[in-house]
Amino acid sequence: MSTPTLDAVRGRGALRAAVSRGIRGLSLRGDDGRWSGLDTDVARAVAAAVLGSPEAVEWVPTDPADRLGRLARGEADLTVCNVSWTLGREAGWPVLFAGVTCYDGEGFLVRADSGVTRPEELAGRRVAVQAGTTSAANLASWYGGRGLAVEPVAFATPGETLAAYAAGECAAYVLDRVALAGERAALADPSAHRILDAAISREPMAAAVRDDDPSWFRLCRWVLQLLLSAEYEADEAAGSGERDKALARAAEAAGAHGPAVGLDTDWAARVLDAVGTYADVYERNLGPATGLAVPRGLNELWTRGGLHYAVPLH
Repeated sequence: MSTPTLDAVRGRGALRAAVSRGIRGLSLRGDDGRWSGLDTDVARAVAAAVLGSPEAVEWVPTDPADRLGRLARGEADLTVCNVSWTLGREAGWPVLFAGVTCYDGEGFLVRADSGVTRPEELAGRRVAVQAGTTSAANLASWYGGRGLAVEPVAFATPGETLAAYAAGECAAYVLDRVALAGERAALADPSAHRILDAAISREPMAAAVRDDDPSWFRLCRWVLQLLLSAEYEADEAAGSGERDKALARAAEAAGAHGPAVGLDTDWAARVLDAVGTYADVYERNLGPATGLAVPRGLNELWTRGGLHYAVPLH
């Protein structure tokens, strides 16, 4: 089976993936030129399935305000750019969200010595936000419902937003809490800053594709679902010590459907070899060893109290 997007990706030999301009833990270019992060691993998984190599990706660093615009204009095949799935975005753009990559909520980064412990204490103050995000609307809704207000100050890129906050131009930096963990780590002295416990919104960050190619949408959705289903199968087999066999069975079950979505029967095995399960992806990019140590929380499987539900592969 062939699709226009699949043909184009294979024709150029690379998947074009829109990512952020640099948020540690999600998508960040290292000094060696290699991109890393949860979002970039999702793109690598798609590339492994479609092109046989997780490195066959052409990265498209994108400002927050243009994350869906570049996708809609055909400048990217997939957007994995810490963009939240909302009705407004899916209704207002010719795009579809293929699945949630990370459940989150909007939070606040403040100076540890500021005395601020709750969002209400920022009322009347300037807060830094990224242009093109839902932050300003979320702030208006949350504070307005309490008879309060803050002054959002928008900056075009994550780098500009963080720099303005670090320079003291704003009392807080407002962004999804997972992304804030990466931004905090980029500051000269991360210990001098803290992320408030409260979240003021629901932010299901998701992968997006154009809505003119349902077969490509289906392919990307099932690559993401494979990561979650493989984690579930591995968990189920953990007690018996047969994790590898469980992953092999998951790859075989998903692989059998490859020809129906334009792939071969080994696509799932390649994906798991390249990036592992969702648990592996999360641990590698946001776990304790990264210095971010973002608890999985809502990003656990439903069997452990989270929101990720593994859709059956067979």
